Amino acid sequence: MTSSMSIDDLQARPHRRYNPLTDEWVVVSPHRTKRPWQGSADENEQEKVPSYDPSCYLCPGNERAGGARNPEYSETFSFVNDFAALKPDGKPGEIAEADLFRAHTERGICKVICFTPRHDMTMARMSPEEIVRIVRLWKKEYREISDKDFINYIQIFENRGALMGCSQPHPHGQIWSNQTLPDLPAKENRAQIDYHRAHGRPLLLDYAELEEKKGERIIAENQDFMVLVPFWAVWPYETMILPKRPIQHVTELSEREESSLAAILKIITVKYDNLFKTSFPYSMGLHNAPCDGEDHPAWQFHIHFLPPLLRSATVKKFMVGYELLATPQRDLTAETAAATIKELSEVHYLESKAGA
Repeated sequence: MTSSMSIDDLQARPHRRYNPLTDEWVVVSPHRTKRPWQGSADENEQEKVPSYDPSCYLCPGNERAGGARNPEYSETFSFVNDFAALKPDGKPGEIAEADLFRAHTERGICKVICFTPRHDMTMARMSPEEIVRIVRLWKKEYREISDKDFINYIQIFENRGALMGCSQPHPHGQIWSNQTLPDLPAKENRAQIDYHRAHGRPLLLDYAELEEKKGERIIAENQDFMVLVPFWAVWPYETMILPKRPIQHVTELSEREESSLAAILKIITVKYDNLFKTSFPYSMGLHNAPCDGEDHPAWQFHIHFLPPLLRSATVKKFMVGYELLATPQRDLTAETAAATIKELSEVHYLESKAGA
């Protein structure tokens, strides 16, 4: 392949680099170091955060990079990330000085989704009706971005809290859409295709039905969704949200399912906050089927919550030693974690305190 990227390009432009030792790729976004940082908010003092912060990058009416200004939005708001990790411009190309030095250009679209105009809110403290608006915005953005012919995968996610590297305390999520299928979704894709070929049904739909029969790892459920601690969970209080019918993409959710998903999101985020009486940090992400124009009957839409806290608001689970060099390990069983989360109140601890 003819090279269209120079070494200088690799220092300034989004691209992927190949790791031949693990047969995986890493996305490199060197320009992201210039983004603003407000990630030092005290997670244990959420009740002291103001409802509006004039210095916040995401609050209504405030100025962003390059003179852009947020509208005076009253519900949700989305915009193209001013410091996008991936950009839609650029031509396909590769630089290959030798077989073990491979890099590809990587096109994409990155957006920011503001969940609410309130600077002091989190999903756990929002009403189910407010969370429905987020779900509907996810659907709208997914639909619009997937129409781009160079986009083949869309990752919707939220990094909650400074502990997870979140640069802005204002409640928000992100969308990174890729020209290529990222490594983890690609692994899930292969596993689900293999299972579907063998059994004729989606892997995660069968798994949800088995978990419903057992019940020991399910934290909460309604007519359309369940949230559970996966049997194979790695993080101490990792959870997954699964639908009860075949769904490939978030855009397939019915109006009732939008409300059902919002209700489940409210329950799990409140329980997380109640676990250690803190605004619980996590990375949460929606896994949809690839949006490459093909049908993906093996794929089941699902949501991962990956929180790092282990024993308190300050004791974090680190991946070190054996886990970094060999394979993940955990001491807390999935069943114990599920039982602990299930017993927690569905009323937020700050609301309980206010009503006392």
